[in-house]
Amino acid sequence: MSSPYTIRVFGDPVLRKVAEDIDDIDGKLVKLADDMLDTMYAEPGIGLAAPQVGVQRRLFVYDVGDGPNTLVNPVISESDGEWEFEEGCLSVPDLSWNIVRPKQIHLTGYDLDGREVSIEADELLARLFQHELDHLDGVLLLDRLDDETRKQAMKTLRERAEQLNQIQVSADLGFTPQSSGGLSLP
Repeated sequence: MSSPYTIRVFGDPVLRKVAEDIDDIDGKLVKLADDMLDTMYAEPGIGLAAPQVGVQRRLFVYDVGDGPNTLVNPVISESDGEWEFEEGCLSVPDLSWNIVRPKQIHLTGYDLDGREVSIEADELLARLFQHELDHLDGVLLLDRLDDETRKQAMKTLRERAEQLNQIQVSADLGFTPQSSGGLSLP
């Protein structure tokens, strides 16, 4: 399945902006949510926030195995406990870390029919909601790391960016990388 959107990754400034509240749930918003679900499944992921596809609106989609859901203007009103779990992010691909977050939360928001939703979430679902809300607030998983782990993560991301830049420069010069790691003329 092809993806209607490209996932924005670390370094894209859109990921650092606070998303705007949604005033009107209409057909365009439903289409956005459907396209976001297709993108999320294609990656694959279990949650995707609108800023991750370049849309600065307070909306996220998710599916933890019970079928697809969408939350509009979500808010966490209560949280309790602590739960450490390995967490990754589609916007910081192929990296994950153990992150401590509240174990239980109470979240309210709206569904795509404009009905108010109230959810008591625990463990994985609570974590997913907190992660996606972070995206709506311009917060990335990297911001949840301790100083030493974040420093190492940033080093890894810089090294990846340098490798991608070298590949792009090679492609711009007409060279193509070979599986052996060398370059050859086209």
